[in-house]
Amino acid sequence: MIALNFTLICMFHPAAESDPFINLPLAAENLTTTNEHGHPKYAYTQHEKSMLMWAVAIGSMAATFPLSVLYSKFGARYVFFTAGLVSAISTLLIPAGAEMGLSWFLALRVLQGIAYAADFAAIGVLCARWASLKQNGMFISILTCFSTISSSITNPVAGALFKSLNQFLCESQFGWPSVYYTHGAASVILFGLWVFFYTDHPATHKSVSSTELEKIHRNKTEAHINMDSFIPYKKICTNPVILSVWFCALADIGSGIFLLTYTPTYIKNVLKYGVEETGWLGALPALSHIPIKLGTGYFSDKVKTFNERTKMVAFNSLALFIPGIMFAGLGFIPDEYPLTAVLIFTIIHAFMGANCGGFYKCGTLVSRQYSAFVISNIQFIKCLTLFLAPGLVAIFVSDDSNKSQWRTVFMVLAVTLVIANTIFIFMATDEPAEFTNITRETAKLHKLEKKQRQNTDLNIPSNLQQTSLA
Repeated sequence: MIALNFTLICMFHPAAESDPFINLPLAAENLTTTNEHGHPKYAYTQHEKSMLMWAVAIGSMAATFPLSVLYSKFGARYVFFTAGLVSAISTLLIPAGAEMGLSWFLALRVLQGIAYAADFAAIGVLCARWASLKQNGMFISILTCFSTISSSITNPVAGALFKSLNQFLCESQFGWPSVYYTHGAASVILFGLWVFFYTDHPATHKSVSSTELEKIHRNKTEAHINMDSFIPYKKICTNPVILSVWFCALADIGSGIFLLTYTPTYIKNVLKYGVEETGWLGALPALSHIPIKLGTGYFSDKVKTFNERTKMVAFNSLALFIPGIMFAGLGFIPDEYPLTAVLIFTIIHAFMGANCGGFYKCGTLVSRQYSAFVISNIQFIKCLTLFLAPGLVAIFVSDDSNKSQWRTVFMVLAVTLVIANTIFIFMATDEPAEFTNITRETAKLHKLEKKQRQNTDLNIPSNLQQTSLA
């Protein structure tokens, strides 16, 4: 999915830059040109490039809720495997789809988005089924590193630090199509390993001992351990703690998407660094994220001096409040200190890695057996930010070399982060929510009791009437 960011450079024909009204080829005979190895190059306009990016977000947003239902009904093993196959097949077909035309290319990108929607729900299932209550932080920190790691492997920014696989393939005789063939083949292998090794129930896994199983299930309720397909959607979606978790996710992920997308632009056009320097410096924020995230996950679980609520508030403040303060000051750094601005970008992204010990952990501990649904909705929020971050820039930034215009965006992000963290401070808890006591059986019993009360209320007037007549 992320490979498109780099391959657009390899498959792009510069005619689209000089003529913004050039038509995109709709069939093979409309190809603009080929490179020295005979691979096609296309004249995509900026709008068409944006459509290819947004197609993933649209597919992911549309699939988030249906996939959460499938996860709750069938578990993660085969649902995630199927999503992986969809991702692999759509990736393998992209070179052919690009040759056939924009509509086919967009359809394949939507399929990639649908598959991408399976990621966060799978994280929720793994944490609920396989993580003990004492290891939620470490599980979340490792599992949520996937975006940063994949960006480091496939993103062109990482090419500034080392010759990336994509860069090598694009420049080779195999050309940009080989990027998609390589990623597609790797997906088939990796998801094959997934379905071979993973089981939804630790009790049935041959490598899990009775001692390990007891640790995984310790202090969990029977409903948490068994995890049937029932989900009390209304109770979850109206729970104040869960709403605060989702708001923190919106503020945190929205700021992160903004950083990944626009940091290179700011470094080049505002701080006036060259293209090569921008590549080096733009890679630092993303790479700084991983060690902080892993360290947070470890200390969140291992530190026993403070209770869980205190630790979650502390780590959430590191992830939201400190970046908020730094965003507020970022636009006021004097022009003669450009490296200071780059350092602040790096620190902001690094501190955001502490989110796994904050709202992520709170969401899983509060929702327990329903954490897959709660975490999958963070995926929906992430896709939403793919529209919100560019929209925010479009509203306030008309000249991307104007620091004062960027300053307004920084202030909006700062205020959002601080407000989200403040709400979380009052809402955070490690106690399971009341909706975790709701199961399929208790829900049926509640409906039956409600119906009986209604019938009783209907019978009261007639009984009173008979009494008065007597």
